[in-house]
Amino acid sequence: MSTGASKRLKSKFVPIRKSLVCMAFLLAVSFATVTLGQFSPHDPGVRAGTVDAGQPLSSLSQTPGASDFFANGLFRFQEVESVQGGTNNGLGPRFNSNQCASCHSQPAVGGTSPSATVFPFVGPNPETLVYGLNGAQNFLPSFITPDGPVREARFKFLLNPNGSLSSTPDGGVHDLFVISGRGDAGACTIKQPNFHQNLELNNVIFRIPTPTFGAGLMENISEETIYSNMRANPEQKQDLGISGVPNRDGNDGMITRFGWKGQNKSLEIFAGEAYNVEMGVTNELFQNERASPDEALAGGLPANCKVNATPEDTGNMNPSQYTAVPSDVVQFAMFMRLLAPPTPSTTNPGGAQSIANGKNLFNFVGCAMCHTPTLQTSSSGITPGLSQVNANLYSDLLIHHMGSNLSDGVSQGGAGPDQFRSAPLWGLGQRIFFLHDGRTTDLLNAIREHASTGSEANGVISNFKQLSPQQKQDLLNFLRSL
Repeated sequence: MSTGASKRLKSKFVPIRKSLVCMAFLLAVSFATVTLGQFSPHDPGVRAGTVDAGQPLSSLSQTPGASDFFANGLFRFQEVESVQGGTNNGLGPRFNSNQCASCHSQPAVGGTSPSATVFPFVGPNPETLVYGLNGAQNFLPSFITPDGPVREARFKFLLNPNGSLSSTPDGGVHDLFVISGRGDAGACTIKQPNFHQNLELNNVIFRIPTPTFGAGLMENISEETIYSNMRANPEQKQDLGISGVPNRDGNDGMITRFGWKGQNKSLEIFAGEAYNVEMGVTNELFQNERASPDEALAGGLPANCKVNATPEDTGNMNPSQYTAVPSDVVQFAMFMRLLAPPTPSTTNPGGAQSIANGKNLFNFVGCAMCHTPTLQTSSSGITPGLSQVNANLYSDLLIHHMGSNLSDGVSQGGAGPDQFRSAPLWGLGQRIFFLHDGRTTDLLNAIREHASTGSEANGVISNFKQLSPQQKQDLLNFLRSL
């Protein structure tokens, strides 16, 4: 490519000073692989080949007992909850599913939402299988489909007594199903939320499960590292309009980092909240059965729906030996903590050269300003695999304004209605659904959805749009290699 062509290429991009601008000519030379003629970039789809996700950290063999903790956590992650009378009690009274693994299963246990369309052998959306189990008297909401993503539903605002939309924020999860009618639910007769009414009022937003691979590495990245990375490349970030900040805990002021808005500070809190919110199981971190807003105003959950003593999940103490078997929440957290990140491919899809070109372009257009390729963990007393290693998470663990298009109208911690944590991209190659609500299965479309009024990604997406079709394809191939 001529020097003149290189200058014309640079002029099309949102200004990125110094190091990135200096890369332009070198990258332009590598762009000589551009395919001429008619070519449309496309998402190559869920990466084929061996599924390497869902494995424990390789260092567990160096830590006595760690492999047993991982195996036990994996077992509990797949246990099916019943209301009472079974081996694992506590389901409900309101719930979205009956086991952790039903939501976190793509491409392996610990991942995100599956799909029967892409992988028929995994069966349909698990939420379409649990709503009527054991005689439960539930209807299936219109937004839960066999080939769609696993979803939780939140209401943006409370409703007035007359059924109209109020100005009082809600933001909480309204579980899809209730235990009423189940053979193990006793006399509980509560009803599902009125999803139809809230959909008519445009008052429902969705979230899909976040993958938990590599979660222990993310938990072990120090605040100093996060802040240092936040302060890095200030001129480039300013040019692109990027100004991410940490979400923080309201009590101790420390950085929170798990969940779509980075609202949970630790894996135990993340696990305990999910156990209570998604399955209705009370535990030592979240001890109360969840009532709907209407039930809370009326005095709380009906007594006949409080089937079990609380908390339902506890450590099993042995006073005579001063020992205890850890609770489900502790073991869920340990499983996620010891779960290795997926291994990226160097050749699939598109071949090694395309992936290498795409990696360079990922940095060149500015994606890496939010999706930081690597952050180093601090020292760990759990296992060497978590201690002072490079976590290739492709996230800065900060929250960013993503604009009107992606705004869900919900605030969590310090994250406002349009702010989301930069989603870690490791494992992206084997994900089916994208963005916080699973609105698309097309990676190219997911990239485009980042651009809207008020989004910090607008400068980056503008740069992406200026790439040639082959360059866009290389970038897509790189992302699907992760």
